[in-house]
Parts: sequence; C-alpha cells; structure tokens
Amino acid sequence: MLTKDLFSRPYPTFSLEVFPPKTKSSVETIYTTLSGLKGLPVDFISVTYGAGGSDTQKNKTCEIASLIKQEYSIEPVAHLTCVSSTREELKATLSQLKENGIENILALRGDIPEGVEPKHDFYHANELASFIKAHYPECNLLGACYPEVHSEAKDMDQDIQNLKHKVDAGVSHLITQLFFDNSHFYYFLEKLRAAGVDTPVEAGIMPLTNLGQVQRMVGMCGASVPNELSTLVNRYADSPEDLAKAGTEYALNQIYDLIRHGVDGIHLYTMNNVALAQTVTKAVLPAMGRSL
Repeated sequence: MLTKDLFSRPYPTFSLEVFPPKTKSSVETIYTTLSGLKGLPVDFISVTYGAGGSDTQKNKTCEIASLIKQEYSIEPVAHLTCVSSTREELKATLSQLKENGIENILALRGDIPEGVEPKHDFYHANELASFIKAHYPECNLLGACYPEVHSEAKDMDQDIQNLKHKVDAGVSHLITQLFFDNSHFYYFLEKLRAAGVDTPVEAGIMPLTNLGQVQRMVGMCGASVPNELSTLVNRYADSPEDLAKAGTEYALNQIYDLIRHGVDGIHLYTMNNVALAQTVTKAVLPAMGRSL
C-alpha cells in the first residue's frame, strides 16, 4: 500500500517510527521492539536511516522494513538520506528497497555528521526526491517539514517555498518534525495551505519521558518548550516514573486537540519504547473513531 492512499479515509492516519540500533552489539533490541509492536493496528511504521554514517544502521534499514512488511503485515516506510551518500550508493540502496518490496520512502537530506566529510552529489532533499523518482518511479515519496521553521531557512515563507520544491519533485505526504506547542503547527499549516500546498501532513509527536530527551530534542530540532510542559519537567525532575507519566499525558492531550482540529494524521516518535507505543496507540485510535 502507498501511504498517499491512506488519506482518502474519513479518519486520521496513525503511524509509528522506530530506529535501527547504533551498534552491532544492540542489534537484537530492534527485533524485541518490533515483536512488542506486532498486532497494533497502525497504518505504517517508518524506519530511520543511519545518517550519522553508521553502516550498521544503513544496512539494517531495508532489512527491518522488509521484516515489518513480510512478518508483521504492516506497511513500512524506509527513511533515506543523501548527505553522506553518492549517487551510485543510493542507486544500490534503491535497488535493494525495490527488491524487498519497499514502496514508501521518506526522502531526507539528513544532518551533516560531525567529523564526517559530506558527499557532494546532493545538497537538498528535493534533489534526492527527483533522483529517487528517476530510478524508482513507482515508489511513493514522503517528505519532512518543520512547524517551527528549518534551522537553515531564513523564515517560514522561505521554508515553505523549499517544501513546494519537494512536492514538485514528487513528495505526496509530509511528516512534521516533533513539536510541543500545537499553535505552531496550526500556524504552519495555515501558511502552507495559503501557499497552495494541499499535500497531507501528519503531525509528529514525541512524548517526553525523561530529562535527557528534553535537552537532546530541543538542541537537535529547535522545538520550543511551552510553559506548561516546562512546569511538568521541573515538577517531576526527581521522579523519572512520574515524569514519564506526565509527559505521556501531555502528548496525549496534544494529540486529542489535533484530532479535534481535523489533523490529517499523527506520527508517533516511539524512541523504540514499546510500552509507550502501546499506551498511546490504545488511547488514540478510539479518539479517532477507529477500532483497536
């Protein structure tokens, strides 16, 4: 199934993200994660790509996506980045994805890894999207977007123009970077539609379950932390269990509000946390009018 076909239904799409392990010694953990997700009635599971130059991650993305499709009968989406790859390397990866029946690809530039010399075959995600369509035309392309503006864009208008380039290159479905304040998402969506982009947009949500996440996520993606969430983090800073519970509840309230506002879909960044994925899925699907 192509993910673009999911949005013709009368209810929002719901999907999850998992990531391959960073080291060979922890490879088996991803299979434990997938086993725990088996049976959850989600629309697709996306698998991140080793943008940091990890061969273990890069080689595992296709394998894990194939396992999700063949063994668990859930549609996979394979992430693919271009900043650390040559054209020939990406041709080989696309051939592997095609051979394994992976029809949905999230085309990303990727972050330039620290201490790693980037390749110079691609500079932007729209260039990768065009390349994928040229070599695997029957696949379905997804793209990323930033409700609080990409860190390298001058402003939101420029960022949306860059998004239009992705859509023109063949991207049919967008997933946002995580955010904690729904008002940013609504403003972004209003600007996007006003610019003539009607591509479905899934809202990316990641429950904050520990203090380290707050620091990492804000540093990595620039997501702002609203006062309400900051207060929760400070209140439960010395109680990891209570913080995880409060962070999950905050994310669920975010999702419920998005559903009431007619969101196209929810994409849950699971951080390979099976219990979290199970809890959120079982709470969210009924709110969408869907059965478990």
